[in-house]
Amino acid sequence: MKKIMIDNAAALGGSITVAEVNSLRDAAVKASQVLEDGTGAGNDFLGWLHLPGAVSESELASLESTAARLREDCEYVIAIGIGGSYLGAKAVIDALSDTFAAYKSNGGTKVLFAGNNIGEDYTAELADLVKGHRFGIIVISKSGTTTEPAIAFRLFKNMLEQQEGKDFASKHIVAITDAKRGALRSLATQEGYDTYVIPDNVGGRFSVLTPVGLLPIAVAGFNIRELVAGAVDIEQGDNELMYTYAQTRNALYSAGKKIEILVNFCPKLHNLAEWWKQLYGESEGKDSKGIFPASVDFTTDLHSMGQWIQDGERTIFETVLSVGEPAATVVIPHDEADLDGLNYIAGKRVDQVNKMAELGTRLAHVDGGVPNMVITIPALTERYIGQLLYFFEKACGISGYMLGVNPFNQPGVEAYKKNMFALLGKPGYEEATRAINERLS
Repeated sequence: MKKIMIDNAAALGGSITVAEVNSLRDAAVKASQVLEDGTGAGNDFLGWLHLPGAVSESELASLESTAARLREDCEYVIAIGIGGSYLGAKAVIDALSDTFAAYKSNGGTKVLFAGNNIGEDYTAELADLVKGHRFGIIVISKSGTTTEPAIAFRLFKNMLEQQEGKDFASKHIVAITDAKRGALRSLATQEGYDTYVIPDNVGGRFSVLTPVGLLPIAVAGFNIRELVAGAVDIEQGDNELMYTYAQTRNALYSAGKKIEILVNFCPKLHNLAEWWKQLYGESEGKDSKGIFPASVDFTTDLHSMGQWIQDGERTIFETVLSVGEPAATVVIPHDEADLDGLNYIAGKRVDQVNKMAELGTRLAHVDGGVPNMVITIPALTERYIGQLLYFFEKACGISGYMLGVNPFNQPGVEAYKKNMFALLGKPGYEEATRAINERLS
């Protein structure tokens, strides 16, 4: 069985040396051991660490059965959640999907996303799309009171009940929530919704391999058994991939490379980068520390961000996601007139050109003072995506402990909420409302 691979050779020799990376091996091994022993900060949120190998046959069968029922009865399924409650599912679905499935009438049940923003136009347009069509809802929230998904759920729950009746709604709303407590758990019990549990010891950004991610991915028609099996490949292997990544990025950070740009040359991986940005930004960005996670889609962004990356401030490094073999084959034809000057590549696959663009860009950026690492994904399949997800998760835990932060909390996330609640006049925030109004007056 092939696995994803990492190559850090192009990150060495300029900003950092092999010796500097190797000098961090003990720290990486120690961080990994702290993870395994559960003796570090945030150790009450380590449920993801050995989650893949612990996913049971009965849980997979239940998820597949629920997904099959939703697919059979619904034209659309709206997955409602924010942050880790939607990013992982969105990343996997987009990586594995036909890019233009939404425009094809035979594409099967379509998974849509809500509750990840408070855009009124977005909400209205989504409601207009599903109006008059049978749809289901997967609502994902530990508490049921997080503002963005709570608004979306209230709106679409009411719409579904009015459109199809409460009986249909109760059978086609699935709640993924806390095992025992919270507003959503209470409502699910009251209304008789099917439910799945978000484990107490798994934070949202590490939850893609729980029902949070697995159910929407299964509804979209993908093989969650293979996804989990891919994660198990890495979970039960050695830690060399994670050590290489964590050591190299921490060495680069110490050398003044403060921004990591996750690069892809495959448009299907755009939302994988969005998931990665939350994983690393929320895990490492604290105590006035942390690499800033950014992303670009090449070659598209070479025509917008390429100049800055090539010649701008030298505080960046790149991690390139390279897909070994695309699923399709497209050959560039010969043209007799050759007015576009492309006959020199006639007969080549589009992917051959893309790969040379990738290699040429990497070489140019290294020459311009941008170190890079390459993570090779053999192909975009459930198995390899599962490997990549777990690789990034464990490397994140190791890297965070090496940095000296708690990778599993997110205290800064609450700051905007307190201000928003005060501005909206939420009960219990009266003093904060008075203070913020005085500040703004």
